[in-house]
Amino acid sequence: MRILLVDDDPRLRELVRIALERAGWQVITAADGQEALLHASRDAPDLIVLDIGLPELDGFEVCRRIRQRSQVPILFLTARDDEVDCILGLELGADDYVTKPFSPRELVARIRAILKRTQSPNPSTLLAHGLLSLDPSGHRCMVSGREVALTAKEQSILTLLLQDPARIRSRAELITQIWGAGSQVSDRTLDSHLRNLRAKLHDAGGSDPIETLHAVGIRLRALPA
Repeated sequence: MRILLVDDDPRLRELVRIALERAGWQVITAADGQEALLHASRDAPDLIVLDIGLPELDGFEVCRRIRQRSQVPILFLTARDDEVDCILGLELGADDYVTKPFSPRELVARIRAILKRTQSPNPSTLLAHGLLSLDPSGHRCMVSGREVALTAKEQSILTLLLQDPARIRSRAELITQIWGAGSQVSDRTLDSHLRNLRAKLHDAGGSDPIETLHAVGIRLRALPA
């Protein structure tokens, strides 16, 4: 398993590199955005740990450019305590974020959770609802015969909803199922992923399949087959 680590702080980069290698992963490092884009294209990492506060080409722009050609999982490192910045990162296609200062153990746990969702085989072959279908193990989503590229978090949300389309799932349940029990993920973070997912499915099929029941939860709308 290959991880691309991008941070301009050499001491932090070395500390994180050691922690990730001890966890059993191969680590490629980059000190700036241009170097990150080069490695992302050339070395095909399985996950990218990306600092937001990079010089010249910041993490937001790096993420935006990577998402134009790849759905590799991206976890942001951010020293910013502003939730708006974290939400912006998620809206650009990041899968998760960790706020500095953080413990290497926390970072390793977050990476394991992302990789488990994106790499482990799933016994279900195909989930379908109307003209919407999802192959979780193949990481392939289709709407009206058109393929839709989803991030790991977006696929996790859609998988849960497709398992029982009529069932209403509360935000708390979705957060627990996707980020794990005891996670500190806010409703705004979940809403950011839902907004991105809605937009992608709408663009592909012309309608929003996700229904929000205020103060109750989320489910899929009844769709024509």
